[in-house]
Amino acid sequence: MKIVVIGGTGLIGSKLVQLLQAKGHEAVPASPATGVNTITGEGLAEALAGADVVVDVANSPSFEDNAVMEFFQTSGKNLLAAEAEAGVGHHVALSIVGTDRAPDSGYLRAKAAQESLVKDSGIPYTIVRATQFFEFAGPIAQSARTPDGYHLSPGAMQPIAAEEVSATLADVAPEPPLNGTVDLAGPERFSHADFVRRWLEATEGEAALREVRIDPQARYFGTRLGDTTIVPTGPARLGTITFAQWLAARG
Repeated sequence: MKIVVIGGTGLIGSKLVQLLQAKGHEAVPASPATGVNTITGEGLAEALAGADVVVDVANSPSFEDNAVMEFFQTSGKNLLAAEAEAGVGHHVALSIVGTDRAPDSGYLRAKAAQESLVKDSGIPYTIVRATQFFEFAGPIAQSARTPDGYHLSPGAMQPIAAEEVSATLADVAPEPPLNGTVDLAGPERFSHADFVRRWLEATEGEAALREVRIDPQARYFGTRLGDTTIVPTGPARLGTITFAQWLAARG
């Protein structure tokens, strides 16, 4: 089966290509680094020729509200049009748990718009919504940094290792389209504050913990977190790698 991975040279995509190839598929990494650009359309038709499945894990280079919306809308429209022309039978999109519950987040509004494009395209699809990756713990911590410390929400998170996201996509892609969504999360649920606290303790030592401020008004990339804002609220696939195991494996 020919499976084209849009964003196939990035964090998730590069792992996914390797997993699909190990399963015997013709997995094609497609990104600007390989001459495929979903914004300009460069190389899309050539990459998608003969493709059975397309997996879109591409991400915006900017998280600014207008820029990220422009990226996902332009990329999504170009990609889906090229898939329709090529006769692709299954579109798999990586999205985020909570896209429909956090309208104050410009990034999640953009992901919701991307999901709508997929659903309205007429191409059979599966949307995999994942929670935050362990690999983003550092940027998440820095986004909460202020002159008087880290202002962190008591709201819930259920982060997951990137390798388990790639593994789930590798399972889903060759399967028949669900024309629906799959929620994916890590095995543990804890607060935004605790997630960052564990990261700081592991990377900067206990002294950094004195800068942690629990703040119910703190925003997470533009939105306030409740107990169910960005965690699964129904059936979900769960990873098995804990945050402690992932931190230990980093050395």
